[in-house]
Amino acid sequence: MKQIRKFAALILAFSVLFSLAVPTFAASSVQSEVQSSAAFMLSSVKSPEVGSIGGEWAVIGLARSGYSVPADYYDEYYTRVEKYVKNCSGVLHERKYTEYSRVILALTAIGRDPSKVAGYNLLMPLGDFEKTIWQGLNGPIWALIALDSGNYDIPKNPAAKTQATRQLYIDEIIKNQMKDGGWSLTGTGDSDVDITAMALQALAKYQDQKAVKTATDSALTWLSKNQDSKGGFASWGTMNVESVAQVIVALCELGISLDDSRFVKNGHTLTENLLSFRQSNGGFYHVLDGSDGNNQMSAEQGFYALVAINRAENGKNSLYRMGDVIKATTKPSTTVKKGSADASVSVPAVTAPGTTFSDVKNHANKAAIEALASRGIINGMGQGTFMPNKTMTRAEFAAIVTRALGLTAKDTKVFSDVPSSKWYAGYIGTANSSGIVNGVGNGKFNPEGTITRQEAAAMVARAAKRCGLDTEMDAGATKDVLAQFGDYRSVASWAKESLAFCYYTNILDQSALKIEPTKAILRCEIAQMLCNMLTAAELI
Repeated sequence: MKQIRKFAALILAFSVLFSLAVPTFAASSVQSEVQSSAAFMLSSVKSPEVGSIGGEWAVIGLARSGYSVPADYYDEYYTRVEKYVKNCSGVLHERKYTEYSRVILALTAIGRDPSKVAGYNLLMPLGDFEKTIWQGLNGPIWALIALDSGNYDIPKNPAAKTQATRQLYIDEIIKNQMKDGGWSLTGTGDSDVDITAMALQALAKYQDQKAVKTATDSALTWLSKNQDSKGGFASWGTMNVESVAQVIVALCELGISLDDSRFVKNGHTLTENLLSFRQSNGGFYHVLDGSDGNNQMSAEQGFYALVAINRAENGKNSLYRMGDVIKATTKPSTTVKKGSADASVSVPAVTAPGTTFSDVKNHANKAAIEALASRGIINGMGQGTFMPNKTMTRAEFAAIVTRALGLTAKDTKVFSDVPSSKWYAGYIGTANSSGIVNGVGNGKFNPEGTITRQEAAAMVARAAKRCGLDTEMDAGATKDVLAQFGDYRSVASWAKESLAFCYYTNILDQSALKIEPTKAILRCEIAQMLCNMLTAAELI
């Protein structure tokens, strides 16, 4: 987010930038760790896609690591980006503008021009101030980081109510700083280590501004106070690798030595703490005890933190200061990726084309409702209506998801409150035996109970697995996806992974930036979720 500056101002900014980019670090020699983690990353992300996991962060880390990557690796990634951008007509997301920032960073890291991708300028959306800040502080933070990575001018966005400038984004970050010196996603509640560190990464280039320097000093004090005795940091109530990784990147961007006394606790440094999460294969655990197993998001963040350290130790431009990148000249190639459904799944064919309802004519979910109705998956509520904004019972959902997968309804007599005489007994029995729905405890299903958003997400995720989709989300990835929502702490532990999967795959819409996990989900929302899931699985 940067407005056009005069040449003299640019010269001054570059001089400040250079002085920050090459701090003096104590020799911790992480070169060997960088190399082995890069090898792990290349083996675990063979075909990076557009996405925050197995996508841009792996590309950025590899591109900035100096590791020898096959010549066609970045070309093939760029081809996928082009295809993705073309398929969505240049709109990566209606409201979540960090999607643009992340892709801009990756393209910049591999020497590609983000202003010319399949005929679209991916910098343009960041010229809309209101839309960029709509998702909370992540918006202006990553907009600044992305724009500054290539010293891009902010395009004039004719659709913007308020044209963005770098200063507007800087001011937005500063005004939302908490009284304790940290930042949170929404500017309310408790300060968060990760958001605080990311805010510092965004503000690093602007330390010549008094207000920025004051905010930075206050944030550094807060981070130092919240560093634990092992030199690490906690987020979501547990010490984790992502938090220490973000602090490391922040200090490197600011030009602060990782051996700074403020960030050495009981002799334990940030680098030491980061490496304590490292696996022998070059990946990183999310938590110290390794109970999360292989964790791709943790591996990616741990990896690029190592890269940040290594670049600082060797006097190179920092992770996000990409003026040293050589522009790419090679031509891209193409790859395709598919999955397969369980043999028992057989989505009904269209038997009633043109089916519609009088009360969905102008509804946002009209297409999804009609697509499922034409296959007999969902029914109306009488008199030609669908009642899209009505809630749904757990029994009704079991029926819909069973029909959606083409499964045969069969009563299993598992639940004491599901009599065989009821119309829904067979649907609940099959949905349960297929691993899609569970009871509520004490041998009961609560068929007449209203289904909530987190219950629906859990059931749809289980159905998606039967449809051939990879629904596994490790702890780091789950955290990364859900942390963007202001109410993520209210999600039940059993629903976190499922909700993260549904948001990550766009089965659930992220634009509201509210999960509302215990709120009753509406019939129109369920129709959209199932339609999105079947589409993602390439079954309709």
